[in-house]
Amino acid sequence: MTEPENRCRLVLIVADIADADEQAKIVADALKGGDVASVIVPQYGLDDGTFQKHAEKLVPLIQGAGAAALIAGDSRVAGRAKADGLHLSGNAEALSEAIDKHAPKLIVGGGNAADRHHALEIGEVRPDYIFFGKLDGDIKPEAHPKNLALGEWWASMIEIPCIVMGGTDPASALAVAETGAEFVAMRLAVFGEPARAPSVVAEINALLDEKAPRFED
Repeated sequence: MTEPENRCRLVLIVADIADADEQAKIVADALKGGDVASVIVPQYGLDDGTFQKHAEKLVPLIQGAGAAALIAGDSRVAGRAKADGLHLSGNAEALSEAIDKHAPKLIVGGGNAADRHHALEIGEVRPDYIFFGKLDGDIKPEAHPKNLALGEWWASMIEIPCIVMGGTDPASALAVAETGAEFVAMRLAVFGEPARAPSVVAEINALLDEKAPRFED
């Protein structure tokens, strides 16, 4: 599968599914739908031991599909599950500590960038990416206007890639792409109806192939 390097790419956020086998099957199916740059695995309400078991099922199948597996929040789980990286939603200081400790062995990104000031603070510690929105912030069909505005501002002036949280409508991926953001994150848009997950991934990729702006080399 050739990667569409010159346009916005899809990042999946795993849905909150208590059964690890069921969750793994749904994620594996979704990844058959087409290009996915990375998959973020949140802990949700799971205790550490259960989260570890989920991560150990998910990481190899994500990597097997050619995507990067990013564990949200827990560096020990990321290490034990042999994930590619760590997604943190803390402040610049927390990111800085994680980068010092785990980069470049692990991808380290995220950040709680609710405004320009905090985004710039996060940028100063040089994460691998910055994330605009919350992992479970897809509560409306469209992407949050504030996150779109932050993504557009960031992408226009800073080289560190950004991921912008989309909405529950797969078409919201295009609004994110039009900001110039390198990545669009989708959760319920893909996993809301698990049986449709592969076709939604295919649909989002087709939409981005056709209409997303191209990055200049």
